[in-house]
Amino acid sequence: MDYEMKLPIGVGEQLLAHTIQKFEVQLKQTDAGPVLVGPFEELENAKDYMIQELKERISKY
Repeated sequence: MDYEMKLPIGVGEQLLAHTIQKFEVQLKQTDAGPVLVGPFEELENAKDYMIQELKERISKY
């Protein structure tokens, strides 16, 4: 069964592209905005990856 997850704030195109390539998720446009679609565990892993990448980017400043 596939689930939908809203994108975390601050995710850019490059990070989104890497996430889609690395995990079994797809990008879907909804009325509420873009979401990732995939199995629950893959979405959780994708979320953790995106948040970690954002933290690393922020820590540089």
